[in-house]
Amino acid sequence: MEESWATFGRDLHLDLTGPGGLRAALLRALRDAVRSGRLAPGTRLPSSRSLAADLGIARNTVADAYAELVAEGWLSARQGSGTRVAERVLPRTRPAARRAPGPAGPAGPPRFDLTPGTPDVAAFPRTAWLAAARRALTAAPSEAFGYGSPAGRPELRTVLADYLARARGVRADPERIVVCTGFMQALALLGRALGGGAGRLAVESYGLDFHREVIARAGLRTVPLAVDEHGARTAELTAHDGLRAALLTPAHQFPTGVPLHPDRRAAAVNWARATGGYVLEDDYDGEFRYDRQPVGALQGLDPDHVVYLGTASKSLAPALRLAWMVLPDRLLDPVLTLKSAGEWSSGTLEQLTLAEFVSSGAYDRHLRGMRLRYRRRRDQLVAALAERAPHVHVSGIAAGLHAVLELPPGTERSIVQAARWQGLALEGLTRFRAPATPTPPRDALVVAYGTPPDHSFTGALDALMRALPPGE
Repeated sequence: MEESWATFGRDLHLDLTGPGGLRAALLRALRDAVRSGRLAPGTRLPSSRSLAADLGIARNTVADAYAELVAEGWLSARQGSGTRVAERVLPRTRPAARRAPGPAGPAGPPRFDLTPGTPDVAAFPRTAWLAAARRALTAAPSEAFGYGSPAGRPELRTVLADYLARARGVRADPERIVVCTGFMQALALLGRALGGGAGRLAVESYGLDFHREVIARAGLRTVPLAVDEHGARTAELTAHDGLRAALLTPAHQFPTGVPLHPDRRAAAVNWARATGGYVLEDDYDGEFRYDRQPVGALQGLDPDHVVYLGTASKSLAPALRLAWMVLPDRLLDPVLTLKSAGEWSSGTLEQLTLAEFVSSGAYDRHLRGMRLRYRRRRDQLVAALAERAPHVHVSGIAAGLHAVLELPPGTERSIVQAARWQGLALEGLTRFRAPATPTPPRDALVVAYGTPPDHSFTGALDALMRALPPGE
């Protein structure tokens, strides 16, 4: 039989099946629990009376088993301290085989990180978030602790509708908002809703490769749109047959850092209207702007043909696993049907906490503080380049959490390697280039000044300056 017992609040399963009587089975089960680490050294075991009652066997059987395991060295027993798992020296593991000598390189992980993808997670507003969580938990109705709707908690959807209208110019009501576990889940759901096993979806020629992979897994082929100093060339959409949608980053193109030109914004919306397709608007870094007025969401031009996608990953932290879609009416039911069929849902407590965090004004205060912090870092980067590498042109700095540093042709790979020798993790622009992009590649660095914590930013900046090529 397999039973469980509580050791000062801990459950442990003991398998008392196998050859021999109950005493032999108990000895075998306890040895296995100690050997496997389920009972750690120093763990106090229940009294023989308690364990016998839990297992439904005679007390003497447990006492005899304890005594034998003490004699064998598995357990220890002292007056007044009870019976415990004995402290034991673990056997030494065999040393790893030596590797054959190879080319020398930087040892260990990088000391500094300027790769894009995450904000400064050390700046997460723990105190304010905890206060919001307490208020949200206190006010939460009992039904909030059930499974809930695949669309997400109504409290968060209501707050998001108000915030997005106020801050990003999004036209939405709460019923058209769907909360997801992240941008990737949102994109996967949209791909499946649009794909149907065939069709194509346009993507910007520079972007994240795992976004293209998600689209491909949904059954859609990707078509790259060239990107220049005015953003994606959306006029090219009309040249491709069978496009279901176009994935764009209009506010701050990732990774080149340029906003989509107004004429190209209009061209994208006009294409969607004419063909019945959709623009999937990734509002990447839309809340972080420094030297210009905020660029409103493209969705405001045509809510029936633009899907707005936002996330808390950059504004707060990726660990929250909170993102949202504002859907046209035609896509709402297909997406909710897919999401209700076994898709993960964001945690209710995180949703309620974010709703309280936004409605209390704490979210706006946090964003204002982070804009100042990131702007100071941006200015430090620009000043360091002007002083120590004036020959390097920097762009994409009016908004967002990263900048693009233009390099001489053919030097990107060697400079990324040079950065590794300086203990700096860095990405080149080529890393984000889509296959089959028609325009020639650019050599550049994507420098994410928003990633490192404050205490290491100066060191990261110095390492970057040492890795850059000297001027002529």
